[in-house]
Amino acid sequence: MSETEVTTAPRPLLLADGRPAARAWSLDPALRHLNHGSFGAVPLVAQERQQELRTRMESAPVVWFPELPERLAAARVDLAAFLRTDPGDLALVPNASAGVSVVYAGLDRRAGGEIVVTDHGYGAVTMGAERLARRWGGRVRTARVPLDADEEQAYEAVMAEVGEATDLVVVDQITSATARRLPVERIGAEARRRGIPLLVDAAHAPGLIAAPLDGLACDFWAGNLHKWGCAPRGTAALVARGPLRERLYPLIDSWGAADPYPDRFDQQGTIDATGYLAAATALDFVDTTWGWTAARRYMDGLAGYAERIVGAAFAELTGADAFVDVGMPVPGMRLVRLPDGLADSRVAADALRDRAAAELGVEAAFTSFGGVGYVRLSAHVYNTAEDYEYFAESCVPVLGEWARAARERHHTP
Repeated sequence: MSETEVTTAPRPLLLADGRPAARAWSLDPALRHLNHGSFGAVPLVAQERQQELRTRMESAPVVWFPELPERLAAARVDLAAFLRTDPGDLALVPNASAGVSVVYAGLDRRAGGEIVVTDHGYGAVTMGAERLARRWGGRVRTARVPLDADEEQAYEAVMAEVGEATDLVVVDQITSATARRLPVERIGAEARRRGIPLLVDAAHAPGLIAAPLDGLACDFWAGNLHKWGCAPRGTAALVARGPLRERLYPLIDSWGAADPYPDRFDQQGTIDATGYLAAATALDFVDTTWGWTAARRYMDGLAGYAERIVGAAFAELTGADAFVDVGMPVPGMRLVRLPDGLADSRVAADALRDRAAAELGVEAAFTSFGGVGYVRLSAHVYNTAEDYEYFAESCVPVLGEWARAARERHHTP
């Protein structure tokens, strides 16, 4: 459980006119949306802004597309201000994985070079690292970081895999499956000292961390704005610093290829870039309605409350402790252990996610780490305590039955 136990439910956030915060989103009322962390949710005001831009694009495409690079350059200034970084370092990419792929494609071949990742890494990012290592004729070294590892232990686990042959380190700022931070600041400082490039997968950082790039020495950083920032889907930032960034090009070659970084990312044929242009509308909506500091405080308090009641429900059902000691917890997300038999692999976790949506009416994140299944509880401003109380009271007993049936199928106690 978290260091600070949350015993009471935070009061729901309201809109300026007194309506529930959820009324600002177009979420399906037939579902309980308990997994903002996976895909995010776009407020209506940003959806409307994006549709307005799309209408302008479709009404005069020959005017729209030549003007688009200038519009995107202006949008980068706004998004860089939100991330508290230099707009000259920030390129627009569809998602964090795309930003990582840009980096992998831009690095020179290094015969026999090794890439260090962690066992908490996002699957697609790790697979990309493995493909890059094959091109180099090298290999991937995986740092094993215990779930309960504190900052020092996590740092030591990663650096134990870094050696003379290391040519790239890839580390999550906030891990996806395990909802924990990794000490990217300390890793970055040591990697910089040794002259080893560092790539930070920051898919969950924008919105959850006020200034995710402050004090961080890294060559590359990729974060999604469409998760906690609530921007339209397909909106992410790639931040690159230092001489290596001049090797980075969009995954699609277009007429901006001869431009310097990051301008060459602003022109990529006929892609629909309206999500980038409407992103600031989403960020500003949260800021002007509640303020990002207050929003993060609410999300964290609600996630802590959810952890307490859901963990207690599973513990009462199974007689086993369901609370998880996460070494470097993050705001807005918590892990609760599932009963044995559920989500013991990524494939099983994804299948459970789909079944829960279809049969229980909840969008929830089920994850697996080290052969153990978890429910990753995510909370945003539109969530309320009632959402998680419903999960604890109505879904936990059913999940317990599913776990029992799974164990019987596999003849385990």
